[in-house]
Amino acid sequence: MKIHPVRHQTLSDIVAGRLAASILDGQWEAGDKLPAERTLMEQLGVSRTTLREGLRKLEENRLIEVRPGVGSFVRHVDRSNFAQATELAVGHRTRGVQPEVEPDTRPVLPIKKTAVNAPTKRRIRLSPEEKRELHIRLYGSDGEEPSPEAEKTLRIPNLKQDRIGTFDLISWWEREKVQAAKVMIVGAGALGNEVAKNLALMGVGHLYIVDFDTIEAANLSRSVLFRERDNGRSKAEIAAARVHELNPDVKVQYKHGDITTQIGMGIFRRMDVVIGCLDNREARLAVNRYCNAVNKPWVDGAIQELLGLVRVFVPGDGACYECTLTEQARREMSMRYSCPLLARANVLLGKVPTTPTIASIIGGMQSQEALKLIHDLEVEAGSVVHVNGMTNALHSTSYVRKDDCESHWTYGDIIELPNRAESTTLAEMLEIAQRELGPSAVLELDQELVLALRCNACDTVEDVMQPISAVGYESAHCPVCGTVRQVEMTHAVTGEEAYLHRTLKSVGVPPLHIVKAHNGQEYRFFELSGDLEDTLHFQRYRESPSQPPAAGAPDSPSTPPPTSGRIRFLD
Repeated sequence: MKIHPVRHQTLSDIVAGRLAASILDGQWEAGDKLPAERTLMEQLGVSRTTLREGLRKLEENRLIEVRPGVGSFVRHVDRSNFAQATELAVGHRTRGVQPEVEPDTRPVLPIKKTAVNAPTKRRIRLSPEEKRELHIRLYGSDGEEPSPEAEKTLRIPNLKQDRIGTFDLISWWEREKVQAAKVMIVGAGALGNEVAKNLALMGVGHLYIVDFDTIEAANLSRSVLFRERDNGRSKAEIAAARVHELNPDVKVQYKHGDITTQIGMGIFRRMDVVIGCLDNREARLAVNRYCNAVNKPWVDGAIQELLGLVRVFVPGDGACYECTLTEQARREMSMRYSCPLLARANVLLGKVPTTPTIASIIGGMQSQEALKLIHDLEVEAGSVVHVNGMTNALHSTSYVRKDDCESHWTYGDIIELPNRAESTTLAEMLEIAQRELGPSAVLELDQELVLALRCNACDTVEDVMQPISAVGYESAHCPVCGTVRQVEMTHAVTGEEAYLHRTLKSVGVPPLHIVKAHNGQEYRFFELSGDLEDTLHFQRYRESPSQPPAAGAPDSPSTPPPTSGRIRFLD
């Protein structure tokens, strides 16, 4: 094997390499005039002689054109000079040997650190002869075949036409992963606006935005995607529309609904990352349990005034959100089970005072964590980063994982069924479960089914037969005497019920949901996959956000339902 000599770089080589890297990095485009010699001398900290020697090398390699009395101009980088630019940018290296250069502490031009490695990400179709020539230029001719790295297709972004081309210059960036990624944003208020904006600008291919709330004037001071004309419109709808305006290449879908009850777990199952931009424990707990059930990571964020926090939860890796709850928080959460209808009235519907500055900071950090998860980069799962905007202090803490936490349950194999929530009856679903688990199988609903409301004072009973999410808290009081009524409810279907003819949708099962069944010993998990085409399509938003949606259009309510008694997302 031939051993290549170690070659030392001169100062003029370093100057030429840095200027070449700036050209490859897109800091200067073809036709741009380089700064004056005095400016370059000051920025690089070199003498006029060294600078001119470096410029001469750029001119020899056809990277710049020197016009006497006028200045130096950048030439177009193509196949004729790309190899030379690469060679100058990475240094005169030999295979496996980096040039020995003394550390340089001189001031340098503001060149991205990844620019040296950027050419390996650029796309240019090379013929076998051109690949061989590039290999020889980079490594010398030793009779060996080009390395696999040199054989790879190189990517040169066209910065005039490729909106995310500069990201290809990031050493770890994988365009294909980002464009294929599916991210759910839960909450489209101040944080959700920032996250949606960031992900759209980065070219994340598929965004699913969920929120139950509508826009009001107070939202305009901290929500970058909303306009005054959007007052009264669905936050999720408008956020989706503005995402499409920011980047038409992003496929976006929205849902005006409650994350705790109206989003099928099959949607969570098909996401790469879920980002929570919420302001209440109930919604966070629901997202946490859904993500753990289908083994999906999620990023939580919270803001108040100039304070904020970011935390990443990865199933099986460290603590989950429920692990972080204090005993007091658990007691407050348990209120909904002692008198569910009244407890729903106690959910905080007021506004959390925040600033757009902390929303930008926390939303940016959430977006970065999501990007790291998409690229399988390391994250600090089960930890929290606190941001104090008042003192500009940041500190992180690791949570303690609780082995007995109820949220740690991950579903087993998912059985995909062609059934749909709106047409499959309880009897049909129970029959499917019994074929798998035997005659003792029962269905287990994810939310309580309110059967009736009983007033002991008046000795009256009102039949309800609706999921608890559809029963307003005002129903807890008897309309005759005002006494708090007893709630009769269930969360299981055994086969003895008189309402087996009812559909899954009528008892609160959302489309594309995963229905649980068990026989007392083992569980089965059935996805209503027949809903997939209509429920998760990522159709690009095509309506003008200034126009109201068509009446009856899917996920486009012309008049959003009232928010009384419901969970509201971050404002």
